[in-house]
Amino acid sequence: MKLGVNFGYQDWGSNLEGALAVAREADRLGYSSGWTAEAYGTDAVTPLTWMLANTENMSFAPAIMQMPARTPAMTAMTAATLDLMSGGRFMLGLGASG
Repeated sequence: MKLGVNFGYQDWGSNLEGALAVAREADRLGYSSGWTAEAYGTDAVTPLTWMLANTENMSFAPAIMQMPARTPAMTAMTAATLDLMSGGRFMLGLGASG
């Protein structure tokens, strides 16, 4: 069994260090993945990029990237770049929300 952490809808402006502390501790404990949601006002990719840059082993994914908010080409380029830069630790989650 693999364990993951869902960061949900965060108030990233007031909880940056707390969320990063959770991600680092989950990474240290051997959790497999971290997930964050996307809603109007905040995107999922920016915090995931930040978490990928500050952890070593966990994979991270959006739960979900809203397809109405971005083109398929931009989504593919974003996912491919993050996966490359993170050493294969980015997972892509897509959906029709929004």
